[in-house]
Amino acid sequence: MCGRYVSTRNPQDLATTYQAALPDPDQFLAPSWNVAPTDHVWGVLERVLEDGGKVERQLRALRWGLVPSWAKDPSIGSRMINARMETVHEKPSFRSAFSRRRCLLPADGFFEWDPVPAREGRKAYKQPYFISPEDPAAGMSMAGLFEFWRDPARKDDPDAWVTTCTIITTEATDAAGRVHPRMPLTVAREHWDDWLDPQHQDVADLRALLEQPAAGHLTARPVSTAVNSVRNDGPELLEPADL
Repeated sequence: MCGRYVSTRNPQDLATTYQAALPDPDQFLAPSWNVAPTDHVWGVLERVLEDGGKVERQLRALRWGLVPSWAKDPSIGSRMINARMETVHEKPSFRSAFSRRRCLLPADGFFEWDPVPAREGRKAYKQPYFISPEDPAAGMSMAGLFEFWRDPARKDDPDAWVTTCTIITTEATDAAGRVHPRMPLTVAREHWDDWLDPQHQDVADLRALLEQPAAGHLTARPVSTAVNSVRNDGPELLEPADL
């Protein structure tokens, strides 16, 4: 799975990179070195505008943890932070979003934990690793889905709508696979248009666009267990730990 990640690029840079419209400045998100489930994250998506059916690519704040439109309450989102690539096109929770509501979730890298057995003088614990492209400037465009959910208790309230997202994952290989059996999937730059296009609904074609981050060229370095707490945030969390 992918349960934490790093996203530090500013919205202006992201909007330029993805050729997306910026949200209002009062909706800007601060950089985060410890993005956790239910946090708001940057997502790139395409929406059909009401005036003439024009499609606009947007940079938008999404809450991490997908809430299906049919859900009775949003708490289900905390269990929907990842969607397995093997079944994402079939599961009722994700099937509709995979068909027409796909997004990209920009990231610098992600965290995974490796269990360390107890030894003399120390209890068993989980060692966090930061997994990122070998080229730090490359970044990652994680493949995601987004969904709209409306709180039925808040009638005629524009704030009743919540936009949520999930990350598509697969079996991990290379550096990531040595730490954890699952990893996020990404979409290469040359395939962004096809992935985001809401009119593109061929399941086989869409699945073929998904690939390993940085084409599998990843590094994994141990970092401080301070990242275990969602209350901790800052670039110091990426400093290599001395094992």
